[in-house]
Amino acid sequence: MERTFRIKLRLRRFSRRHPWLTFIVRSFMIFMIVFGAAYGFIAGSKAENSGYDPHAFAIGVAFLFAIACVALAAFSFRFRLLRKKMRMVALHNEALADRNWELQEAEQRALRLFESQGDLIVLRDAEGRITFVNDAYCTLAQMPREQLIGSRFALRVLEQGDTALEPNGTRVHDQQIEGPLGARWIAWREGLVRNDAGEPAEMQSVGRDVTDRTESERALTEARDQADAASRAKSRFLAMASHEIRTPLNGIIGMSTLLMDTPLTPEQTTYVKAVKTSGDALLALIEELLDYSKIEAGKIDLEHRSFALSGMIEDITELLAPRAEAKKIEIAAYVDDRLPREVIGDAARLRQVLLNLAGNAIKFTSTGGVALIVEPGIWPNEVSFLVRDTGIGIAPEARERIFREFEQADDRIARSYGGTGLGLSISDRIVKRMGGRITLESEPDVGSTFEVSIPLAAAESRQAPFAAPDLSGQSIMLVSPQSIEASLTVRRLERWGGQTCTVSDADVAEALMPERSWHTVLIDHALGRAGVERLADAARLHAPQRIVMFTPATRQEMQPAASSALTGYLVKPLRAASLAARLMAAPEVSAPSLEPAIDADATPATKGLSILVAEDNQINALLIRSLLGRLSHNSVITTNGEEALESWLAAKSAGTPYDLVLMDIQMPLLNGIETTQRMRTLEAGEPGNRTPILALTANTLVEDRYACFEAGMDGFLIKPLDRDKLADALMGLIASRHIAA
Repeated sequence: MERTFRIKLRLRRFSRRHPWLTFIVRSFMIFMIVFGAAYGFIAGSKAENSGYDPHAFAIGVAFLFAIACVALAAFSFRFRLLRKKMRMVALHNEALADRNWELQEAEQRALRLFESQGDLIVLRDAEGRITFVNDAYCTLAQMPREQLIGSRFALRVLEQGDTALEPNGTRVHDQQIEGPLGARWIAWREGLVRNDAGEPAEMQSVGRDVTDRTESERALTEARDQADAASRAKSRFLAMASHEIRTPLNGIIGMSTLLMDTPLTPEQTTYVKAVKTSGDALLALIEELLDYSKIEAGKIDLEHRSFALSGMIEDITELLAPRAEAKKIEIAAYVDDRLPREVIGDAARLRQVLLNLAGNAIKFTSTGGVALIVEPGIWPNEVSFLVRDTGIGIAPEARERIFREFEQADDRIARSYGGTGLGLSISDRIVKRMGGRITLESEPDVGSTFEVSIPLAAAESRQAPFAAPDLSGQSIMLVSPQSIEASLTVRRLERWGGQTCTVSDADVAEALMPERSWHTVLIDHALGRAGVERLADAARLHAPQRIVMFTPATRQEMQPAASSALTGYLVKPLRAASLAARLMAAPEVSAPSLEPAIDADATPATKGLSILVAEDNQINALLIRSLLGRLSHNSVITTNGEEALESWLAAKSAGTPYDLVLMDIQMPLLNGIETTQRMRTLEAGEPGNRTPILALTANTLVEDRYACFEAGMDGFLIKPLDRDKLADALMGLIASRHIAA
């Protein structure tokens, strides 16, 4: 069968190659067939025994003619179909010819494109011989294309970079190649070009000159390293500068504090307070610069610990209350009951942000007050902190730059109120580092509202849950000429279900007393002692609870008499727990003494500690000696690490070891770190408790603290030395013989 097909295929090819010969053969065969058939038919009809019948002969001829006509018609129709197909084939062939021409043109264009490409292109077969190169490769190789084709030529590599393999099998690597214009960096991409059978046929390598990019990256890397080095140097410089500034500042603030405890004339007291205020301002400036340096260097680390949210907010308001009272304005806080009692986050950093915002609000507010409101945010686990004031406000054009470094609203504010312009910038960066945002709404001469929104997940409370009192159906009157604390107190009371009535005038309040039965009357101390007592007497018949609200500074002014009509008191700013406890207390209870009771057994007499102080600065040494003397402790002063080590060894040998060592970090001959290490080494082989050592340092960098802990120190006391912190550390040592600074 296959042999027959091959014979037919050869005959068709022969006929296509010799069409005239084929036409002659076909014509001769047709003529012979027609002639033979006609001759045989006529000869047969004229034979003697043929039975020739003219009529039958005519019919036969007519029938044959009809068959011939049908055959001719069929052949004619077939020829028409064939001609039509031939025209279609001709058109198709013409289209194929055009397509072939286009493909050839595209191939030539692609070839010219590849040859003129700026990237290097080279194809190699399985044996590494070059099958194609473009002009760029020829230029770099400094050889003609004809010489490269078929060779195993390779460019000279000066340096090989790292190699990476992509998931599709492409190999990517960089090479430094020697070229006619010097060394060039080429980024290669190499992959296999497969044939129709899917087998590896050629290796295609495409290289791009990345010399400029590589040099730029190296320049950027060097610049980054230099910037990191400069940042580290700047941090070290700030740490050193802060240490050098803190050392004399410690003497200024400490000595002024001691001087204020001595008998002074009013004029001298004014001067000493001015010195201490200036020292505190300088200390705040140093703290801001160090905080900004840490944040800029990315060295701010956040803690994730649970803390009481409402307790922290109320502590902040109490801490800032004296500053607000000094300006005769109010500060109050409100924490929404819907928030969890404890949350997880960095309490110290959040406290720093809120102290900065609330402190600024007090600073720029002359009338009215400051409100710190905490509510649920718009997102799950988000807490919104609003610091609202009635101060000077901020102009719209200044709101964008207010969070930039060393920027303030305008020069007038900078001259009038002072400041570095770093507080809001630091707060903004801390909030963003905590994953939150800070926004500002303000109107000049009306006030400002800073909103800090931070994600804080709820934590399992370690304290008993706060039980909000049920004040449903109870009427409470709040008499206060001031609005900040009053508005937040009313909001809290209404949250607890109470029906409140706020009155700013004492006469109006007295007139409203008989209108209904009141559960509690809250009276603000701002009415004056006489006004408070008069209003309390008027409310005696109408309200079982008559409570006065005052600030710690007015405690002595509001000391009630034995016959006072008041049944209790609350200290402003109000705490929610204190307000709830006072409202739910039994009525008509005699007013407690406003002076804190002192339990004689609570602070038993203790023997003073024996303390070794290693401090090279004479003023600081004198300050520490004076502070320890006032706290009834004995101290021995040494000026360098060697003297401190000798004194410590001598006391230990005499059987009277020191109870505590206060060790300055930077001292001549032997610094505090080395001295501590030697002490711990000597203690390692001896039984008994080791001597507690506290670092006296002005350095606040984390690495400095780690160095102290690694040396064996137990805690820190930061310069300028604070008397209260020193007293707390010593009391802790007396109580447990364990320092936890």
